[in-house]
Amino acid sequence: MKYFKFSTPAQKQAEEFSSDFDLGHHGFKHLETVYWNLPTAALYEEAIIRNEGTVVNGGPLLVHTGKWTARAANDKYFVKEPSTENKIDWGEYNRPITEEKFNSIYTRVLAFLQGEELFVQDVYAGADPDYKLNVRVITDTAWQSLFARNMLNTFNERGKHKSFVPEFTLISVPSFNVDPRIDGTLSETGIIINFAQRIAIVAGSKYAGEVKKTIFTIMNYLLPMQDVMAMHCSANVGKEDDVALFFGLSGTGKTTLSADPKRRLIGDDEHGWSDQSVFNFEGGCYAKVIRLSAEAEPEIFACTQRFGSILENVVYDKGSRQIDLDDDSLTENTRISYPIEFIPNAITDKMVNAQPKNIIFLTADAQGVLPPIAELSMEQAIYHFMSGYTSKIAGTEMGLGIEPEITFSACFGAPFMVHHPYYYAKLLRSKAVKSGAKIWLVNTGWVGGKFGVGKRISIRYTRRMLNAALDGELDKVAYRKDSLFGYNVPLSCPDVPDEVFKPENAWGNKEEYWQKYDALAARYIENFKLFRGQVPDEIVKQGPKRLKK
Repeated sequence: MKYFKFSTPAQKQAEEFSSDFDLGHHGFKHLETVYWNLPTAALYEEAIIRNEGTVVNGGPLLVHTGKWTARAANDKYFVKEPSTENKIDWGEYNRPITEEKFNSIYTRVLAFLQGEELFVQDVYAGADPDYKLNVRVITDTAWQSLFARNMLNTFNERGKHKSFVPEFTLISVPSFNVDPRIDGTLSETGIIINFAQRIAIVAGSKYAGEVKKTIFTIMNYLLPMQDVMAMHCSANVGKEDDVALFFGLSGTGKTTLSADPKRRLIGDDEHGWSDQSVFNFEGGCYAKVIRLSAEAEPEIFACTQRFGSILENVVYDKGSRQIDLDDDSLTENTRISYPIEFIPNAITDKMVNAQPKNIIFLTADAQGVLPPIAELSMEQAIYHFMSGYTSKIAGTEMGLGIEPEITFSACFGAPFMVHHPYYYAKLLRSKAVKSGAKIWLVNTGWVGGKFGVGKRISIRYTRRMLNAALDGELDKVAYRKDSLFGYNVPLSCPDVPDEVFKPENAWGNKEEYWQKYDALAARYIENFKLFRGQVPDEIVKQGPKRLKK
């Protein structure tokens, strides 16, 4: 490394996979060394020699990110300029920043990085070639370069690197802090996106999830304007080309439930839906691993023992290098990043030329009152999609405590949605109508009482109900109409006890159950007032009815 005046393992190969479109085009000057498109093994070597992480049993690279153990959801900004001013849904998650302040931050970042060593990955988001976006990820650490390589799509042909020209550039500099006094930010962390200059900056956070979610946010802005639905969902496909989409916030089961050995995995988190295809934005997966078990989630568990995976904030024994997935002393939000090819039944093309037949909204109901599964009409689906009711699970955002927090996250991903929620809802409706998809609400939260009283729904039962829905078995059972929400709830499912479908029976006090259910209905109604005047009345009317006193 430069401070010790000796060569690092990949220094002589630093330029081997370089692009003719060099970093000078981005304003960088006087850099020490730029490591271009290093493969996984070389990035391991560079990370270890820089003391960025540790190799643990089985071969994963384990890193700790200090105080940054989750997304800084309130620290995202967009440059407000003529091309975006009337298109972005400005608000809590989409905060404006001026062109002048962005230029000041960018200039300071460039000055801050003079004389430093940088790592570049020239990759792309979007597996469908008709909608891919060439992305350059510039980092000041080797391990985050490996993260970018894991999470996005790479080029195998050597010539592709040389001729690569980025359509968007992301610069991740955790050691650089923005200044609230000068920049008008809420903290020293800033995720700042400039669509006019096609540049994004992640500053003041070592949490790698900021890199992937920034790219997702960019795709969520660009693709809907091309009539492509951008979705915070996982996706898989059955033997009959029957695609299933699983919408949900982190911790609701997107990754776990889509990794089904009976179906092929398209991706675990971020997808596009065109009139021809469903395609993954990413090339890898980023899963929670706290209390992960080989019995319940064998495919993901196997990745915790593989070379090429990155374990983030997992506790390990320094003597044996054995990891402890049950230890949450650093954070509840322990993570793993791995290439999607590590999942045995994953589709290597990361896309299918088929349309969804089932759409599942996953909600972790911490109140313990929702039914385990319900079928929605199209109007109900739009209402629930825009409501996005769930619970934020501990650790997934900075500042969350141990107890899940009730939230309404529009489109089941409000922090990443750039346009107005109804913009995405209309796209969802048009595509679901064309494909004839059935839409389901699935509760992966609690039964028998709220968090701390009841227990988490059995993942075995949830998998069985989902398989029954996807295979058409639930078409053959009787349903009841829910008295508050009006959706249809099955009365039975093969291999699932009938009492599971009557959640009030799991409560010791049924009167308390109905009080809690009614209170949740009230929360839904209050939340949807945000959209009054912006959505048709027939959607507003799909909301729940209160209990009659």
